[in-house]
Amino acid sequence: MNVSALLGVQSIDYVALLPVLLTAGGALAVLLADLFLARERRTWLVWGTLAVLVAALIAQIVLWSERSAAVRYTFCVPGVPGAAPPRSLLPCSYAVDDFTLTLQTLALAATVLVVLMAPRRFDVPFGEYHFLLLSSLTGALVLVAARDFVTVTVALETLSLPAFALVGFGRRAGGEAALKFFLMSIASTAVMLFGLSLVYGATGSLYFSQVYGGLLRAATLGGAPAQLAGVGAVLTLVGFGFKISAVPFHFWTPEVYAGAPVPVAAYLSVVSKAAGFAGLILAVALAFQPYAHSLGILLAVLAAATMTVGNVIALRQRYAVRLLAWSTVAQAGYVLVPLAVSKSSQVSASVAYLVLYAVMNLGAFAVVSAASGSGAGHLPSGGELAGYRGMYRRRPRSAVALAFFLLCLAGLPPGVMGLFAKVAVFKAAVTGDLMWLAVVMAVNVVIALYYYLRWAAVLFDVSMFGAAQLTAGAPAVVAAPVRARTALAANLAVGIAFALAVVLSFWPNPALDAVSHWR
Repeated sequence: MNVSALLGVQSIDYVALLPVLLTAGGALAVLLADLFLARERRTWLVWGTLAVLVAALIAQIVLWSERSAAVRYTFCVPGVPGAAPPRSLLPCSYAVDDFTLTLQTLALAATVLVVLMAPRRFDVPFGEYHFLLLSSLTGALVLVAARDFVTVTVALETLSLPAFALVGFGRRAGGEAALKFFLMSIASTAVMLFGLSLVYGATGSLYFSQVYGGLLRAATLGGAPAQLAGVGAVLTLVGFGFKISAVPFHFWTPEVYAGAPVPVAAYLSVVSKAAGFAGLILAVALAFQPYAHSLGILLAVLAAATMTVGNVIALRQRYAVRLLAWSTVAQAGYVLVPLAVSKSSQVSASVAYLVLYAVMNLGAFAVVSAASGSGAGHLPSGGELAGYRGMYRRRPRSAVALAFFLLCLAGLPPGVMGLFAKVAVFKAAVTGDLMWLAVVMAVNVVIALYYYLRWAAVLFDVSMFGAAQLTAGAPAVVAAPVRARTALAANLAVGIAFALAVVLSFWPNPALDAVSHWR
């Protein structure tokens, strides 16, 4: 087929791509603007970045309003129409459905809060920081819409490479954390690419729809191709296991979060993690569905190990960011539970948990960032939980907000949005005949209550759950002096997250029903 024929067959849906195009174009615009703006006017780049994100969110609203029963496909194989065929018959690279819209909206909204809580006194140009942030976000937006493994791999690297530099902006141990992050990411990507080569050898394609058909034939025939494909599928999941901090690929998480600026740690814990889960969900529910039962057993073991290791080690943490880091490891275990069920219909439970988790986790990081003043990742007391002793007396609104977010993470009233998320996941395990995993999850939820409530007790200077020993002789947290605009932006991030958490605690349906079925 000649070039003109190819162009005549393959159409590009620019409306479907609009959020990605706006974000990528905005990243370049911010970088160029940084070259021409005077130093005293470079704070305008913050508002420029926010304008780009708001424009992308408006594009998302347009796509939400136009969504229908038909999935919007683009970048399809020439000769295959991009309109109505079932997903299992359509080899395309990019698709926009409820799943894509939900996670793209989540990534954009979360990045807005990250920009608001970002430090204003970095020792690096604003242009570099916001360019890297928007570049990484572009990779996340593409990843959740990808429908072939080549696009997934490119999107993963686009997400990760700027994140390495963002971690390096930390004032303490930032370079060391970035190096650890880089090396472990490269190793996991290499393993994933090797797995994809095996999958390609067994199926002859990297499109999800065609990989599904190839694996179905291999599973039916058995023999060497089936074994080759099975090993390839397992190795492919290793790369996603690194992104979501699943045990045993989690070792980088506490070190990187502690070394990075608090806003960057928040970004990694929500946007990067959500994108990693999106890739895992797409691979398991679409491409590797013929091996769903075998992979389900593996994912169930990973879920149990991840939530247990995360919660048990979090019990011993004395630093706020490290505690939140191990908490994100445990939360990843909860999200894995529905994926262990050999039914693609359970995907909605994982997505709902991701949405609700994003709000409460971003809120907790926003309070920590606001309390640290400079946002450099460390409180004057070194970021210790003891530094939050009696925070309610000095900063009552921040203390109440942080306590509410901690109750949400614990799943206790009045923060019942966390309870709704855990019930959805628990129900998926029970209905999927994974009662043992539901029991493990219940035990881990009880374990997590200890360290969440211990931190909440410290805020109000209440001697419970060892809080008295924890706070003995420790200095109280005092925010470093910052500009009024900086404090306003950080407090605005806290306020937005708090408002969303309150709304979702009373009305969780938008999150629970966002991906009501998997087309």
